[in-house]
Amino acid sequence: MQKIIIAIDGYSSTGKSTIAKQLAKALGYIYVDTGAMYRAVTLFAIRNGFIGVDTENSHALVRLLPKVDLKFVYNEELGYSEMFLNGENVEKEIRALPVSQQVSKVAAIEEVRYMLVDMQKDMGGDKGIVMDGRDIGTVVFPDAELKIFMTASPETRAFRRYKELLEKGENVSYDEVLKNVQDRDYRDTHREFSPLHKAEDAIELDNSDMGLEEQFERIYNFALRVIEKQKT
Repeated sequence: MQKIIIAIDGYSSTGKSTIAKQLAKALGYIYVDTGAMYRAVTLFAIRNGFIGVDTENSHALVRLLPKVDLKFVYNEELGYSEMFLNGENVEKEIRALPVSQQVSKVAAIEEVRYMLVDMQKDMGGDKGIVMDGRDIGTVVFPDAELKIFMTASPETRAFRRYKELLEKGENVSYDEVLKNVQDRDYRDTHREFSPLHKAEDAIELDNSDMGLEEQFERIYNFALRVIEKQKT
C-alpha cells in the first residue's frame, strides 16, 4: 500500500492526539505527538527555573537546549510511544496543568521550534506517519498528502480537559482550565514564529458536537481516499 504523510493540526484539547493514535494504529503507521516534545522541553525549563508563573528566562533555556534529549519509546502494553526526557519517562508529568500553563511560552521561542521542527522533519522521511501539533501542515510537512485542522469551541475544549484532569486526580477548577485554554489559543495564534493557522488545503473538522467514533470514521475515510488516489 502506498504510504502518505498525515498532518493533524488544531487548537489545544481538540482531541488531536487521540484521533492521531487511532488513525496510526488502523493504518499501521508511526504516530508522533509533537505536543509531547514541546511539553517535555517546557518541563525541562520548569525544572531548571527558566520558566514559571513569574519567571521567563528564554536565553538560559536556549543555551541549554543541547542538553535536552528527547525520545519516543514504544510501550507495548499501551500500544503507543511515550515521551522520555533525558532518559526519564515524563509522559504523566508533561500532561499536568503546570506544564500546560507554560508550554505556549516555550513553543513561541524560535530556537526551540527550529530544533524540534528539524527533528520532526527527519521522522517523516519514509512517510507512513501520522503527526499532530500546531504547525505540521504549514511548516513541518507543507506537502503532506492529507492535512486535517481540528477545532471546537473554547468552552467545549475546556470541559473535556477539565474532566480529563479530574480523572487523573488533578485538583483544578473549570474556570482555571477555561482560562488556560483561552490563553493558549491567543499565544498559539499570535506568536511571531510559526503561529497556529489552518493550511489552505487542510480539511477543517469542528468536533464541538461530534463523538470520537464519528471523528475517527470521517478522518479514516479521508485517509483511505487519499491513499487510493496515490495508486493512480
